[in-house]
Amino acid sequence: MGEHAAELGSGLDALRSVTDRVQANIEKVIEGKPEVARTALVVLLAEGHLLIEDVPGVGKTMLSKALARSIDLTVRRIQFTPDLLPSDVTGVSIFNQDTRQFEFRPGGIFANIVIGDEINRASPKTQSAMLECMEERQVTVDNQTFALDSPFMVIATQNPLEMEGTYALPEAQRDRFLARVSMGYPVMAAEIAMLSARTTTSPLEELEPVTDAAEIRKLISVVSGVHVSSAVQRYAVALTTATRNSPELRLGASPRATLHLVRAARASAAMAGRDFVVPDDVQVLAPTVLAHRLLPATRTGREPAEILAGILESVPVPE
Repeated sequence: MGEHAAELGSGLDALRSVTDRVQANIEKVIEGKPEVARTALVVLLAEGHLLIEDVPGVGKTMLSKALARSIDLTVRRIQFTPDLLPSDVTGVSIFNQDTRQFEFRPGGIFANIVIGDEINRASPKTQSAMLECMEERQVTVDNQTFALDSPFMVIATQNPLEMEGTYALPEAQRDRFLARVSMGYPVMAAEIAMLSARTTTSPLEELEPVTDAAEIRKLISVVSGVHVSSAVQRYAVALTTATRNSPELRLGASPRATLHLVRAARASAAMAGRDFVVPDDVQVLAPTVLAHRLLPATRTGREPAEILAGILESVPVPE
């Protein structure tokens, strides 16, 4: 038991060191948004996928690229447009005249980090091509299944639904994103600093990787060793159950959402240097992990995030 605790302790030290370096790298590009950078790292370590929703021009794609460039692994970008086909995402079998056999040509999803830019500008059919990839980390084409490398993370950006030319993401796909974040506009000081820093070059071009895929796989293993007590598990289940029973919501959080919430809490605790999860980890992450999965029952004007805030206040927090 002592050896295991010592091993977990050294793993947590390494995790904090790596995540601090990656976050510092991201903040060279995205100034004044440390909480967004931290959430991206929590999602990566929890083996989830991240949805970044906001208006154009606030740095959604820059955040994705900064995280990808900070880690030495394979990165692919898919620009989602109305004419994008499912085979562009997953890949396609092409007949080779020389060998007289079909050959599989991998699509854009075959990478460690996949940046799906403006995902809600593609048709629902193309968006649905991502479902198997995101949940099962594999791709099936013409009855052949191809495994995706680990780590695997989709970072998708989307514009608000009020923007022209957007499609709503299917509920099944929204549920596969572990967390949703909003960039928001920078504060005035950060925007002025950006004007000074980006007169000639982009800080993105100067980023160097500070870790690699092998180390990230080790850190994911460290996160899985973080202890979650039965009281914290019951609290997470109580929160998601309350969303299902709320008369203000016609779609509550799924069991997958509960699993994602606990995984994210584990990653957050590990980044804080703890080998155990406390209720605060769950409570702080709940809006980011749950709100995008909820659908209001009526058009009362109350957003799912507001309804969820009320639920968080009503569900008792374990001591």
